[in-house]
Amino acid sequence: MLIAGIDPGVNTGVAIWDTVSRQLVAVTCTGIVKAFRFLEGYRISRLYFEDARMRKWIPRERDIRQFKGRAMGAGSVKRDCSIWQEWCEVNGIEYVAVPPKNNTTKLSDAMFRGITGYDGRTNEHGRDAAMLVFGI
Repeated sequence: MLIAGIDPGVNTGVAIWDTVSRQLVAVTCTGIVKAFRFLEGYRISRLYFEDARMRKWIPRERDIRQFKGRAMGAGSVKRDCSIWQEWCEVNGIEYVAVPPKNNTTKLSDAMFRGITGYDGRTNEHGRDAAMLVFGI
């Protein structure tokens, strides 16, 4: 069974985990539309996505410019989460919305390789997506 992990955002992290072989099949980063197309190449049974709508805390900003920038970005990612939920519902894919605090994020490349054994090229968004599904 294949399951997908999604780290929504302008740079959408996408990962595919095979529950039978117990390994990551793919880890990548792309835009949201290309991510939809990428997933259509797999028979995904379930999709996990980090859901910014479930965030309970907001970090303090040093100035108003940072505050406005973070607020705009947060709104965009929340909208992406709604789109991922709708995409799953339209395509009949079971989904799990994961609160941001319930995921291991921001692993270095070396740490990620050590934990997962995945030796392909990754960036932080792809690694964050992979950690949503790794080991399930």
